[in-house]
Amino acid sequence: MSSNDAFQQRRAEADVRLPVHVAIIMDGNGRWAQKRLLSRILGHEKGAEAVRMVVRTCRELGIAFLTLYAFSTENWQRSKAEVDGLMRLLRRFLKTELPDMLQNNIRLHVIGRTESLPSDVQQTLSQAMAATQANTALQLNLALSYGGRDEITRAARALAAEVQAGSIGPEDISEDRVAACLDTRGIPDPDMLIRTGGDMRISNFLLWQLAYTEFFITSTLWPDFNREQFLKIIDDFQTRERRFGRV
Repeated sequence: MSSNDAFQQRRAEADVRLPVHVAIIMDGNGRWAQKRLLSRILGHEKGAEAVRMVVRTCRELGIAFLTLYAFSTENWQRSKAEVDGLMRLLRRFLKTELPDMLQNNIRLHVIGRTESLPSDVQQTLSQAMAATQANTALQLNLALSYGGRDEITRAARALAAEVQAGSIGPEDISEDRVAACLDTRGIPDPDMLIRTGGDMRISNFLLWQLAYTEFFITSTLWPDFNREQFLKIIDDFQTRERRFGRV
């Protein structure tokens, strides 16, 4: 029996405890291309196919939130050719996928320093978010020009400004108040994090939000990540006992 068949059987038996929020570090596009003597941007283009797969699978399964680490604050250090290629790919992806998002009731949201993105990318993002803002089946969060340390630093500055203005005191700063200043405010913390490519690190992704997230690391490079592997990981998630620090 395939992973897909096993998952569907368990789902039919009402024995599936789906994650509400899945986060993914999509690693391995460059290595996938290099192994085939292709340009890195072709690896990113192939990786976009895996993005379509996970979005559609989450929508089909009824998962409410999907957060994809698409472009980090550190990625600006890559070559200009690669960065420019990624921005072109992002614009094209948003335009080609918008009809599918509208048809499948998917809402687009962005976290990160969007003001750092090229103006035409910002405009395309704004248009796509406005067009999908009333959709309710799945919220697709793209982390763009995003870094967890940067996010927490910006939250700390916002809270410091409130203290300086006298609107709150230092004793009023709580976990809930910090969370309300993060890019992910109003979004539940991820239940599971998937990292492709085999590296055992979180690479400055959702540092605050991953406190009790279940981690799944696969050596599969992102462009090769398929539906069966995704369903197998979700199936494995069902077997984990989440204690959140309790005995």
